[in-house]
Amino acid sequence: MKPHISRDETRTGLLCSVAAYSIWGLFPLYWPLLEPTGAAEILAHRMVWSLVTVALALLATRRLDWIRPLLRQPKRIGMIALGALFISVNWGVYIWGVNTGHVVETSMGYFINPLVSIAFGVLVLRERLRPLQWTAVGVGAAAVVVMAVAYGKPPWISLVLAATFSTYGLVKKKVGLGGLESMAAETAVQFLPALGFLLFLGAQGRSTFTASGTGHALLLAGTGVITALPLICFGIAAVRLPLSVIGMVQYLAPVFQFALGITVFHETMPPERWAGFALVWLALALLTWDALRTARTARAELLAAQDRARPVSGNERPVSETLS
Repeated sequence: MKPHISRDETRTGLLCSVAAYSIWGLFPLYWPLLEPTGAAEILAHRMVWSLVTVALALLATRRLDWIRPLLRQPKRIGMIALGALFISVNWGVYIWGVNTGHVVETSMGYFINPLVSIAFGVLVLRERLRPLQWTAVGVGAAAVVVMAVAYGKPPWISLVLAATFSTYGLVKKKVGLGGLESMAAETAVQFLPALGFLLFLGAQGRSTFTASGTGHALLLAGTGVITALPLICFGIAAVRLPLSVIGMVQYLAPVFQFALGITVFHETMPPERWAGFALVWLALALLTWDALRTARTARAELLAAQDRARPVSGNERPVSETLS
């Protein structure tokens, strides 16, 4: 039986979920501030400073008792390393995409991510889809075809972002660590290669960390904070909100990215790109409607089962009638 969540806790969860996805959605404003640093160096700094930030957070909260048992599980460590690889590719492509003027295409990646996750569920986990879910996946696939035909090539940035993040989600589910703990383990895997790369750049005289002033160095170090902060907010929200609510709030991030791409970075939106996005949004609307309808049906069935399981006195109404 789930513990009762108070109205204040629900409000806190909602605010934290909005904060988390808003920060993720506003990331495109941060990466251009790091010029003239290239995408590879930004990625390495993000890995290094993320571990520092998360380690400090774990020390402050004294959440270290998971480390020793983990070290005795090589198979689990291997899965963490695999997750670190996929999120590294995701971060790298995202940073490169933003800094080369493809913000709208990166937003497409996170719009289609739920559809790719569902497809992975069918292909990898052998899950069975409901008819409306199949329809949503089909419409999403049509959107990718429209974009590919219009541009003469697949929207590879969007596809790589969606595929790597969906695969990362599958791996994280198998690892079974909490948000901060998982990130600490993954960035620990990333740390030595990233630090080695930064030291190599410094030895070659190509590092921008010390060559572009104190403010620039602080911005590079801040990549750890902006990576960890939304994750902490999401962790607070995840234990206070139903998955259906979080599932709807998650669209804030690509919506913000899409809006920034058009209004701040002035990326072009020809008719064929609008057509592709319209199909994706239709697919997501179908997916959201199906999720809400399924959740409503499951809630009604649960209430009916509670009515059948408990005795009802003459003047007492069934739970399903009281809450309907």
